[in-house]
Amino acid sequence: MKRLLPALFLSLTVTLSFAETPAGYFSRSIFSDDFSGSEFGKRWGHYKSGSVIKDGVLVGITPEGSDHSAVDNVKIDPERDLELSVKFRFMSDKAKSFNVWFDDKDYKDSHAGHICSVSVSPTNVSIGDAKTGNFRNDIYEKKKAVPPTLTPEDKAMLATKNKSFPVKLSLQDWHTLAAQTKGDEVTVIIDGQTVGSFKSEGVAHDHKTLLSLTTNQVDVQYDDFSIKGAAK
Repeated sequence: MKRLLPALFLSLTVTLSFAETPAGYFSRSIFSDDFSGSEFGKRWGHYKSGSVIKDGVLVGITPEGSDHSAVDNVKIDPERDLELSVKFRFMSDKAKSFNVWFDDKDYKDSHAGHICSVSVSPTNVSIGDAKTGNFRNDIYEKKKAVPPTLTPEDKAMLATKNKSFPVKLSLQDWHTLAAQTKGDEVTVIIDGQTVGSFKSEGVAHDHKTLLSLTTNQVDVQYDDFSIKGAAK
């Protein structure tokens, strides 16, 4: 367990909806890892990742020249409401951001089965509905086209599928993220304070089976990763 330093300064947009989640709602432990070993456990999967376990932490590394950010993931049985918690620190200004993904690899109507995500950088937190937004198959193909073929209507729709919140996260200090999905809502909490929430229909997908950390570039470290489900 790493010591958490009180070095978080947030410009917060706090929503009342988080208060509606009862204390202890996410009380069922599904998976946890404190990275105390010398290598990844058997439940971890990877995609184009150079990440390693070193000195008791997960060091996120996207290999130089890779065409995709490093993905380190854990498969679980299907769930709707989940809490992913992880300690993290940005080691330098080379650490651009990292993403937390909630996916369903059995779902074929979005690219890579993406359902929803939380992206964290030193200055911004963004929540996205991937299932009905940027990664919906037809939208994803339009965005990849050269040139992109998104219509004005597509762009207007996509503007409703993401929400961002400003933050100020100090470099080299440990912070704790909790990303929670409950019904059609994602709530993000950093160091015990609610950063913001976002509601969108794709989030309510009831068959989330893969949770991931995606390191955008390098110099992001992680510790005390856990997945919890709603009490049954």
